Amino acid sequence: MRVLITTYSDVSHLLGMVPLGWALRTAGHEVRVASQPSLTDAVAATGLTAVPVGTDHRFFETLAAGGGQEHAEEGFDLTEERPERLTWEAMRDGYAEIVPWWWSMVNKTMIDDLTSFCRWWRPDLVIWEPITFAGPLAARASGAAHARFLWSLDFFARMRARFLRLTAERPSGERQDPLALWLGARARRLGVDFSEDLTLGQFTIDHTPGSLRLEPVAGVRSVPVRYVPYNGRAVVPGWLRDPPERPRVCVSLGISADEWYGGYVVPVREVLDSLADLDAEIVLTMGEEQAARLGPVPANTRVAGYVPLHALMPACTAMINHGGPGTVFTGLAHGVPQLVLPNQFDAPALARNLAARQAGLTLPAAEVTGSRVRDLLVRLLREPAFRDGAGELRREMLAMPAPNEVVPVLEELTERHRDGDQPSRMRTTAHDAVTP
Repeated sequence: MRVLITTYSDVSHLLGMVPLGWALRTAGHEVRVASQPSLTDAVAATGLTAVPVGTDHRFFETLAAGGGQEHAEEGFDLTEERPERLTWEAMRDGYAEIVPWWWSMVNKTMIDDLTSFCRWWRPDLVIWEPITFAGPLAARASGAAHARFLWSLDFFARMRARFLRLTAERPSGERQDPLALWLGARARRLGVDFSEDLTLGQFTIDHTPGSLRLEPVAGVRSVPVRYVPYNGRAVVPGWLRDPPERPRVCVSLGISADEWYGGYVVPVREVLDSLADLDAEIVLTMGEEQAARLGPVPANTRVAGYVPLHALMPACTAMINHGGPGTVFTGLAHGVPQLVLPNQFDAPALARNLAARQAGLTLPAAEVTGSRVRDLLVRLLREPAFRDGAGELRREMLAMPAPNEVVPVLEELTERHRDGDQPSRMRTTAHDAVTP
């Protein structure tokens, strides 16, 4: 079959989907990865075939310049759990806020071109990350089945279920649904009708371990898949071949900090200085530009560039990170306890769930000081319960089906959900297919 993987231009969202793309490709299926042009090189570097569509969005530039910062920090929060903030009016107004400043901004430049590509290439299955609504729209317009690929906890489905439940209780003339209105308008322009699967997919692929997930949402068919760490093109440095002479602690604060905030949200230099007297090797994964701005570091700190985390983790005793799901899951895949310094969206909840399983500790980014980070790291290094908790989560992840084992499930679900009028290519080989 033909499978299209699509994400708006955000490299962190791409990376988690790559191992499944490889699994589909090695099973004999044709795979394409579509995104805005700025992600083309990153896609091509994975070994999968890139399809540039539309023009680049300006979301990160807008946010870094402050144009959307008030929304990110004070606006609608999909992770909200306080009942007083979950009224129907609050959720309605929240969707009306988040759709134009985030979801529309990252999708509108690719919807038409992605749909044009799908109508030409005729994929059997479109796999899209949860904010790339251009994916299900293009799938519907071309007759393909479609599935969400989650990169973290499924706050999207939980909030949507809450909103729809309260919407059903409203009088018929007072059931405004900003997300459905937005998607419905774009669907009609493409010649198709709105249905709820455009918001959450016909099924959902999820690599979050079950014990870290949110409560299940009725109607969401979940396909579990093991998280396979992939960090993009990388080279293993020579120093990593030598076993550490003292506890090795990785400090990784994410690849998107500059894009989202114009810099790290925690005081990196203060944190490093607070760890200077520890009998530990601190490995800071940071790009050259950020490292140059940081200046000299303590003697026990190694600035390692973007060393591949999946190669670094087996040699680490602990990890300090920002709570990005790819980073957290990579650490857990190797049983490494973590100190998570989350800032917003999914990171605080993921950090809390991790701490609840005693696989790590957490401190909100806004409360970070060097001394507090030092105290918590010392606990991770000295108390074996955290290593045990991280090891239990690692075993849980290893028990999940590997991407190659999930491919037959995707084949079955694709055949069930695809448009019956579309010619089937379920058994088409790469040799027989017409390749664009």
